[in-house]
Amino acid sequence: MAVLAIQTPEDGLLGALAPLGLGAAAGTALVVDLDPAGPQYPGEGSLAGLVEEGPRRADLSPVRAGLAVLRNGGVEPAAAGQVLAALLEGWPAVVLRLPGIPSAESEPDLVVHPLIPGGLFPARAPVPVIYQDLGFRIPAPGPQLPALSRGTAAALLAGTIPPRSRWVRAWRAAWNGTWEEKWA
Repeated sequence: MAVLAIQTPEDGLLGALAPLGLGAAAGTALVVDLDPAGPQYPGEGSLAGLVEEGPRRADLSPVRAGLAVLRNGGVEPAAAGQVLAALLEGWPAVVLRLPGIPSAESEPDLVVHPLIPGGLFPARAPVPVIYQDLGFRIPAPGPQLPALSRGTAAALLAGTIPPRSRWVRAWRAAWNGTWEEKWA
């Protein structure tokens, strides 16, 4: 089992898409939104629902290969501890989407910043920082994701993994640790 917690402090759209890209890069993964005010990802279930009703056997491990997403539904992470532990035990890869506002209760493994001119969003995290190319053609001070295509964004938001996405492939470095080696 591999678990990565991801945070995107400045950009709501990137904050919704980055966890999906990270999960898609793992092949078979569960993305769990730990932000009570997070996006309304499509699907029937929610973390709040699992806390209230308890998880079913089908929730605790992959039914098929691919990406599964569990929106938050308004529950605080502290109230979901037992459910999270059960999910982490049964899934081969789990992405935890953290709220955009850093806090002492949520320590990210990765932080994603949009790469824009002027240094408006300097890296402030003691963890690996990844920069998202937004087309300004400026060098990143660390690992940089390629531009995100509309097709990749649409596929991920529709619940599918785009088969030839450079953006999704770039996220594989987070799972195998090559970003830290390359930019340490």
